[in-house]
Amino acid sequence: MAMWGGRFEKGTDALVAKFTESISYDRRLYPHDIRGSQAHVKMLAKVGIIAKAEAEAIRRELDRIKARIDRGEFEFKESLEDIHMNIEAALIEKLGPVGAKVHTGRSRNDQVATDERLYLRAEADEVRELARGLQKSLVALAAKHTGTILPGFTHLQHAQPVVFAHHLLAYVEMLERDRSRLADCRERLDWLPLGAGAIAGSTLPLDREFVARELRFKGALRNSMDAVADRDYVVEFLSALALIAMHTSRLAEDLILWSSQEFTFIELDDAFCTGSSLMPQKKNPDVAELTRGKTGRVYGHLIAMLTTLKGLPLTYNRDMQEDKQGLFDAIDTVKLILATLAPMMAGAKVNGKNMAAAAADPALMATDLAEWLVCQGVPFRDAHHMVGRFVGDCKKRGIGLDQATLKQMRAAIPAAKPECLKMFDPRRSVEARTTLGGTAPSQVKKQVAFWQKALKTP
Repeated sequence: MAMWGGRFEKGTDALVAKFTESISYDRRLYPHDIRGSQAHVKMLAKVGIIAKAEAEAIRRELDRIKARIDRGEFEFKESLEDIHMNIEAALIEKLGPVGAKVHTGRSRNDQVATDERLYLRAEADEVRELARGLQKSLVALAAKHTGTILPGFTHLQHAQPVVFAHHLLAYVEMLERDRSRLADCRERLDWLPLGAGAIAGSTLPLDREFVARELRFKGALRNSMDAVADRDYVVEFLSALALIAMHTSRLAEDLILWSSQEFTFIELDDAFCTGSSLMPQKKNPDVAELTRGKTGRVYGHLIAMLTTLKGLPLTYNRDMQEDKQGLFDAIDTVKLILATLAPMMAGAKVNGKNMAAAAADPALMATDLAEWLVCQGVPFRDAHHMVGRFVGDCKKRGIGLDQATLKQMRAAIPAAKPECLKMFDPRRSVEARTTLGGTAPSQVKKQVAFWQKALKTP
């Protein structure tokens, strides 16, 4: 009979047992479930609900159960539904009535919420460290290319010249915000639900703050209904993962473009590419493509969780069992993306000559000419119009901006001077952008130095 089956006259239908079980995936929560139970029974002994010897016996047996699971020797049973019941049944099998006291003053409702919060605290730290690893790879590559120039893009059209390091460091900034979001999420989920019971708390003299200290939570959640009813911490965690996936997907898209024959800006290491089953010459950026593709899975898990929760009345509903598989998969997916991209970026070869050739188009320096006019006192909108006309005139003549004579330039830009003819040098262009956050090598070197120092500590 199921542990909750006292009021039932029939056993559970086999199909229902299969339909409702979660042990096939929630077993990964076992170290957190055991840790929570050990803190709980220690509290029960402290307040005199069970004997200290009983609490110690339960604690020791839980250690043995954990060791068996660690070694792969523990038999998980689908009939026992979930990780909580499997561990509790094993405890009772060894300790009898003493083991049955482990569930005093708690419900699976507050127990699973505690397990999840313990699990997500640990996972937040792991994901943040993996993101930091990718940041380190990007910064290391950037440090080698503070003077390598390539075209920057808007609308996937050549826009202005930038240095390659500047482009890479943009992703470092994004990942830092991702790490910050995970840290913030960790702060908000760091509160104990255990002791809230199924919905209303307990008539027993539980010391929830003691358990919170034992499990190193900031404190215990104040409202028993909120403690068991909400999964906003899961939604927030998934949201943070979705943003990481989005940022890495954008990086992957850049890598796919840059490694194509049309760009040939970089070459990815063979170890992070695959070939074609038909075309012998192919070298495909599959890791980057799968990074881009897996992002959809992470997004899907976030939307699924929001959809599951949106219509649930307070408090706990069995629908909430569906919070785990998507969460686990999203975490596994993002961790694998971060872990793979870091060495892939470290092994990427940069073709600086092709980048420089693509950035040599004088049209990329049109904004430099407009800003020169601003320095002469010309309103920017007027300067923009004049330079735009000059670009159009050159296009009609079939010449580059750097091929125009001063007379031809002055037809559109009356204030032009001989020095304007020398503005179409991409290196001069990037070196002039010395504002904070700009792409000038002098600024980018400062950015690199900042991140090299910042990433030395977690």
